[in-house]
Amino acid sequence: MWTLGIESTAHTLSFGLVDENGIPFPSSSATIRPEKGGIHPREAADHHKDCAAELLKNLLDNNQLSADDISAVSYSQGPGLGPCLRIGAAIARGLSAKLNTPLIGVNHCVAHIEIGRQQCGCEDPVLLYVSGGNTQVIARLEGKYRVLGETLDIGIGNMLDKFARAQGIPFPGGPVIEKLAANWLAENPECNMDGLELPYAVRGMDLAFSGVLTAALRLVANGKPLEAVCWSLQEHVFSACVEVAERALAHTGKSELLLGGGVACNDRLRTMCKLMCIERESFSYAPPKMYCIDNGTMIAMLGWLELGAGRITEFEASAIDQYLRTDQTPIIWA
Repeated sequence: MWTLGIESTAHTLSFGLVDENGIPFPSSSATIRPEKGGIHPREAADHHKDCAAELLKNLLDNNQLSADDISAVSYSQGPGLGPCLRIGAAIARGLSAKLNTPLIGVNHCVAHIEIGRQQCGCEDPVLLYVSGGNTQVIARLEGKYRVLGETLDIGIGNMLDKFARAQGIPFPGGPVIEKLAANWLAENPECNMDGLELPYAVRGMDLAFSGVLTAALRLVANGKPLEAVCWSLQEHVFSACVEVAERALAHTGKSELLLGGGVACNDRLRTMCKLMCIERESFSYAPPKMYCIDNGTMIAMLGWLELGAGRITEFEASAIDQYLRTDQTPIIWA
C-alpha cells in the first residue's frame, strides 16, 4: 500500500508517493509563476485549488494506481502561506475521510531533512536549509532538530527572487542569477571583488540578507554589469551560509553536511559546501534537485516515517500552523 503526500506551502502544489517500504516515487507538481510581482498567497491558493484534481489523477495514472491503493494521506501542516496550506489540508482531510485512511500532518522543514537523508544515505547530518522562505542551519539533538542559526529577516531564496525581479527577471529568479554569474566567471576568469563588494550576511550564528540585497541593487543602479553583480551576490551570500554551516559542524562534532531547500539546486553552493567539507575531512551531501525543491514526495516520506512510529493526526488537531518551527516536531522515528 502507498502513502500519499500533499505539498502546498507556497508557490507549488505537489502530490507524491512512497510505497510500503518507504521507496519514493516522483511527484506530480504545478507551480504558479506570476507575470509580475511576487507570490500573492490567495492567488497561489486559487491556483492550487484549480489544478489539484488533475495533478492527483496524473500521479495515480503514471504509477498505474487507483485511489483504493492509498493507505495513508500526509500533508504539509506548516510552515508556509496560510491560504496555500489550507488548500492542501482540506484536500488531505477530504481524501482521508473518503478513503478511510490515516491522516498525518507533517512539518515541511523536517520533510526536507528526511527526504535528503533517505536519498543521500547520511545518518546524522547538519542541515543547511536554504529556500525561498527559510534559511536555517539545523542539527538533531535530544529528539528534535534544533535550529543553530537562521535568517533574521528574509530567506535567501526570497532575497534572490527580489533582486531578480528588480532586473525584470521573472520568478523563479535564482536559476537565472546562477546562469548570469557563471557567464561572468567564464568571460572573466581572473575577476575579483574590486568595486563589487557587498555587506557580509553573518550575524554570529545567524544571517541577514536585506542589507546585501539593497547593496546589490545599488551596484546595478550605479552601472555595474548585471552579470558581475550576480556573481558577487552569490559569492557573498553562499560564503556566509557555508561559514555558519562549518561552525555548526565544529560545534556539534558532526561530520556530515546535508543541503536542502530550493536554493540547494544551485551548483555553485553545492561546490562551496563540498570544498569546505573536504577541508574539514567531512562529507557534503545534496539530494537530487527534484527533491530539493518543494515536492509531495518528501511529505509522503515523512508521513510514512511518522505513521510507522505510531503517530497520526486527528481531524480536530489537523489545523494548519503557518508559523510552525523546525524544532517543534519530535523526531519519534529516529
